[in-house]
Amino acid sequence: MSASAETVTESKRGGLSRIADLLSVDGRFASDLVTRPHQRVLMVRRGERFVTLAPGEVWDDEPALLKPTLERATEGDAAIVLLGKPRDPDLSALMARGVYAVAAPDADADVLFVTIQGAFEHLETRARAESRGKWLQRYRYELGELIEIARALTTERDLDKLLPLILEKARFVTGADAGSIYVVEGVDPDITRRTLRFKTSQNDSLEYASREFTLPISNRSIAGSVAIGKQLINIPDVYELPPGTPYGFDRSFDQRVGYRSKSMLVAPMVSAQGEIIGVLQLINRKKDPRARLKSPAEVDEQVASFDERSEELLSSLAAQAGIALENAILYAEINHIFAGFVTASVEAIEQRDPTTSGHSRRVATLTVGLAQVVDREVTGPYADVQFSVNDLREVEIASLLHDFGKIGVREEVLVKAKKLFGWQLESIRRRLDFAAKAHEADVLARRCRLIERGASKLDLEALDHELEARRQELSAAWSAIVAANEPTVLKAGDFRVIEDIARQTYTDLNGDIHPLLTSSEISSLSINRGSLTNTEIDEIRSHVVHTRSFLSQIPWGRAFRRIPEIAGCHHEKLNGSGYPNRLKSAEIPIQSKLMSISDIFDALTASDRPYKRAVPVDRACDILGYEVKDGALDPELVRLFVEARVWERLSEQAPASRLRLS
Repeated sequence: MSASAETVTESKRGGLSRIADLLSVDGRFASDLVTRPHQRVLMVRRGERFVTLAPGEVWDDEPALLKPTLERATEGDAAIVLLGKPRDPDLSALMARGVYAVAAPDADADVLFVTIQGAFEHLETRARAESRGKWLQRYRYELGELIEIARALTTERDLDKLLPLILEKARFVTGADAGSIYVVEGVDPDITRRTLRFKTSQNDSLEYASREFTLPISNRSIAGSVAIGKQLINIPDVYELPPGTPYGFDRSFDQRVGYRSKSMLVAPMVSAQGEIIGVLQLINRKKDPRARLKSPAEVDEQVASFDERSEELLSSLAAQAGIALENAILYAEINHIFAGFVTASVEAIEQRDPTTSGHSRRVATLTVGLAQVVDREVTGPYADVQFSVNDLREVEIASLLHDFGKIGVREEVLVKAKKLFGWQLESIRRRLDFAAKAHEADVLARRCRLIERGASKLDLEALDHELEARRQELSAAWSAIVAANEPTVLKAGDFRVIEDIARQTYTDLNGDIHPLLTSSEISSLSINRGSLTNTEIDEIRSHVVHTRSFLSQIPWGRAFRRIPEIAGCHHEKLNGSGYPNRLKSAEIPIQSKLMSISDIFDALTASDRPYKRAVPVDRACDILGYEVKDGALDPELVRLFVEARVWERLSEQAPASRLRLS
């Protein structure tokens, strides 16, 4: 090819060879890499970014040559400088597609430098803007996550759920593959005399069974050092701890399960008062959160050190978690204390009335069981009734404390198993003995006078028969009184014998005549059902008033505010014949209606009542049916109770110590 032909060709190429020569000798481009990937394309590379120079007609006629640059331009890593105007003169449209500038084909070295340098600065500015945008977007995302985490942590009160939630969120915001939580135990002011309890762990790459254990708080362990110093510890590789580090890393877990712990970030969880209450430990920050670390090679490839941002995020989350954990612990303690109060109250009731031992717990089990049956109903009058977890706990507590007011009832009335109090029966026994001895003394005195007068044998034998007859009469009276003293479940009894005894008298030492039985004793022995007089029944019934009054003194809070009302209405009847307020059906809470059924059923079937035998279940169900016919109990609730055989839950009754108020 002739020189003139080469010149023409070069001219058509936009003078790229001339420009390449200019750039190669221009010291301002000494650190840049200038290449010719194609005869019609010149590329200036600076680090990861590059600027492509091409004649304007290439944009119009051979766009495929610029496609690689355009693809990188969309990512902000490349720009195009056209030498000569393309057919489309709209520069703003060209810039939107990746063209930075249009220069003259014969531009000198200074123009080229300014243009190319401007292109690189444009890319740098764009990169910084995108970086700030990504950082802002990431910041907003992380802030949103922290807000959501805070909301989740403040609403969860169950420690068994809260700790895994804290760990899950901490791993999520930092990209950690695994982690664990330790909780500080003990109350000694010296932290080194307390212990750390391993409570929970998580691992995306492995499945394994973990168990709780404790370790002393000391600088020999990483978690112990964090607990003592209350400072975050960031370790790039726990297998390569710096010389002089007081703590070590136990590799036994890794060896046992086939894992490789590497980077570790450990933060203290501190209460609002600044007291250490737990330690949050994260392991293996992953470049790709979706990756699974199944081998050492994958660990080397994927695991990075926890960066400064991870420290900031974990510190923020640990602060939230510390407060949430403290609240959960306090809530658990309050729950434990209150459950203990309820249990102690039940024990106090049963200590005052041992004859009904276990009654309150059984009624609670039956009532909660019936409530759960009602909750599952989808048809009938109670299809719309639902009981939440808190509702069921409210019913449980109200049932456990439904007889709490018995502490306001006289103990001798509360435990009265017979119609007469023990001291009354003993008084009658002594009275009859005195009457017998008094009669015997009278007979002996008369016998002496007859002997002095020389009475016949028949006269003396008549006295002996009289004495024996009186003895037999008093003995029969005692037997009748003992028999009449036994209570009955249903109305029964012939009390004419008691009336006959009541008409008998005896003479005291002063010669005054008294009846063998007092009016109060006659009234008690004439009780035709149970063992209580009407006055004593009213006193027993007053326990419901006391229950409501006592329970109303307790600040139950919104969740359990109806406990006094529920417990105070368990003796009301649908027909208005109940007590203490003779409420009608619509005025009685459904929880109280459930409890009434359970209370009656247990009173009938309990085997611990000294004044009656336990009634068989079938007979008890029949009696519940009679109560329905009398208008006392709800027929639908009784039907559900019987059909669901709720009483079978008594064999699965949980100890009262398991009561939870949360």
